[in-house]
Amino acid sequence: MDGQHDEVAGLPARRLAWETVADLLGKNRGTALEDAMEPAADRAALPPQDAGLARAIATTTFRHLGVIRHALHHRLARGLPEDQPGLVALLATGAAQILYLNVQDHAAVDLAVRLAKAEPGLQHLAGLANAVLRRIARERDAIRREGDAEPLRLNTPDWLARRWTAAYGEETARAIAAAHVRGAGLDLTLRPGAPLPEGLAGRHLPGGLSLRLDDARTPVPDLPGFADGAWWVQDAAAALPAHLLAVRTGERVADLCAAPGGKTAQLAAAGAQVLAVDRSAARLRRLEANLARLGLSAEVRAADALTLPEEYGFDAVLLDAPCSATGTVRRHPDVAWSKRESDLPRLTALQARLLDKAARLVRPGGRLVYCTCSLEPEEGEAQVAAFLARHPDFARRAVAPGEVGDAALVTAAGDLRTLPSHWPGEGGASPGERGGLDGFYAARLERRGA
Repeated sequence: MDGQHDEVAGLPARRLAWETVADLLGKNRGTALEDAMEPAADRAALPPQDAGLARAIATTTFRHLGVIRHALHHRLARGLPEDQPGLVALLATGAAQILYLNVQDHAAVDLAVRLAKAEPGLQHLAGLANAVLRRIARERDAIRREGDAEPLRLNTPDWLARRWTAAYGEETARAIAAAHVRGAGLDLTLRPGAPLPEGLAGRHLPGGLSLRLDDARTPVPDLPGFADGAWWVQDAAAALPAHLLAVRTGERVADLCAAPGGKTAQLAAAGAQVLAVDRSAARLRRLEANLARLGLSAEVRAADALTLPEEYGFDAVLLDAPCSATGTVRRHPDVAWSKRESDLPRLTALQARLLDKAARLVRPGGRLVYCTCSLEPEEGEAQVAAFLARHPDFARRAVAPGEVGDAALVTAAGDLRTLPSHWPGEGGASPGERGGLDGFYAARLERRGA
């Protein structure tokens, strides 16, 4: 690329956003946006403001990617060239700025054209980029109205729309898709017994575990109570599975697949002796830093949970299993476009192996909570049904509505099932019920015996 263009204000941020989106739509599909963007921003040596703009553009592109692709496809004579991720990403990131970000139209168009002219493979398409993005700007209101009216049809991959409609019904599937467009605020899990820091403005959510901030724009380290370890960042739904273990002081608890560590912090804060296990040493370093800030301790081990020795039994085991993560789309919109339905058989097989391993780590009379941040029944309800059929020494210990603050979060079988459409807080809902939840499933199981 031509380095002279880097002197144009805003161009490095657009380049990083474009290259990252192109990478995730192409050769590195399946990589998480945050995992791709953070090292790329470091390599580009971008100042924080530019890195933040690049992240906002890329995230917004994925949040509205279905609507954007639909709009581009119908405004290109030959449709959207899906076999050219570089061009698709260039047009999509430009359109995202025009449609959904507070960016002047001419700046979004001009910088996209400059990027095209600086890229040998796209130079001949600079005129096309200019024309189609200008048309997007002219027809912005109509495009947004159409997208707002049909988020399930236009802004959700077909395989997910089909699955969610089958699992939850069309009305709920539409509500889930609408929640994804709204995005997610910032939830904090409050340290038990710690006073609410002065100046921390938010709403207590049902169940009493989480505070949803009224203003999530302040950098997390600058929020009141951060340095004092009064709270940690954790979606309200993600705080529920560890709570269901109901650990007592001194109990020995294994947290399998523990990073990034919110659940480990909950268990340690409750007084448990926690073994936190994860395959990623890098992610465990972040977990340890968070525990240090909070003044909490746990034994941290970088290992595959399947290799843990089984000669001693834990009082309780928490398994937050690797999954498709389709419950986190409101917070991580790239998930909807990076995952495939063909990923599920591999993931469900791994979950079953991890569940069987977790069962062998639980002492007689001990508890096991299995959870996933997935909306797919194969990774939740069906997984636990199959486990109970394999393990007659385990029984479900039903979740009571009072434990999670809302009967709507408890299934007929007594498991936890949160949806992005829960607690939307739209239309004058009561305080604390604003912004939805991540989609989580959790089942509490108990091993028979004393």
